[in-house]
Amino acid sequence: MKIFITGIAGFLGSHLADAMLRDGHEVLGCDNLIGGYLDNVPDGAEFYQVDCNDIGTMNKLLKGVDIVYHTACTAYEGLSVFSPRLVCQNTYLNTASIASASIAQGVRRFVYCSSMARYGTQAVVPFTEDMICKPQDPYGISKFSAENLLHCLAEVHGIELVIAVPHNIIGPRQKYDDPYRNVASIMINLMLQGRQPIIYGDGTQKRCFSFVRDDIGCLEKLAFQENVVGETVNIGPDEEFITINELAQTIAELLHFDLEPTYMPGRPQEVKLATCSAEKARRLLGYQTQYTLRQGLQEMIDYIRERGTKKFRYHLDLEIISEKTPKTWSKRLF
Repeated sequence: MKIFITGIAGFLGSHLADAMLRDGHEVLGCDNLIGGYLDNVPDGAEFYQVDCNDIGTMNKLLKGVDIVYHTACTAYEGLSVFSPRLVCQNTYLNTASIASASIAQGVRRFVYCSSMARYGTQAVVPFTEDMICKPQDPYGISKFSAENLLHCLAEVHGIELVIAVPHNIIGPRQKYDDPYRNVASIMINLMLQGRQPIIYGDGTQKRCFSFVRDDIGCLEKLAFQENVVGETVNIGPDEEFITINELAQTIAELLHFDLEPTYMPGRPQEVKLATCSAEKARRLLGYQTQYTLRQGLQEMIDYIRERGTKKFRYHLDLEIISEKTPKTWSKRLF
């Protein structure tokens, strides 16, 4: 099979490319390098440094492609309230571009990586795929809007569509010098520098963190199994539902670090309790968790230690700066 991966230099896209290459597929992909590292791109993959919004180039690159994995987006949930144009352009509009080119070039199946942000705040956790989505920030709104767009196009044009909902993925290759996202990577990078982590709000927000290698097998199956066409599937664990305070404490224990977090005001529109049920993935894809949270965090620590800690790069512009903008960003406190 010829497989195209958007965001191939990113965290999820590069791991997916590795798996497809191991299985003997021809792999190519694109990335604009906003959220990834060039050295994430595996040997053997054909790489193009180009933005998905460049529809002319997308049409050229997708000739003869069988399957598209669309992982590329500016996945910045908190930042999206303050840079909505950037996030919407690189979440909703880039999906319209790559979907249009995929259909025009006769791609058979389109696997879209959505986000748990689609659910927003729900009365019950964990979130199940049949819930009414209530996204509450521009990123989540863009992700869910892109899903609706894809369903419309799939119905009209007959392309096979699968919606994956990977969530809170952690692991090696995650961008750890990014001040706007990736809480575990930010904390590890700070603590390895002898600096205290910064926690927004009171730290009682709860999440389940998903180690990347536990997710890749399920994502692979979404490209080939017939029983998933037209389905939306949460990808990730529903075990170890922990607070951000507990996440910081676990990292500190692994690093033997004397933890005294700095607390900052909460970020607007952040969901307090967010985790997804894995029951559908277990039923359709045979999903099961292989890594504990501590094992996953240890692999991240080893990866960042080997590469070396980095200064945080404020590589994205804030479009709205007000008293509500986190000072970690407006004052560049990381």
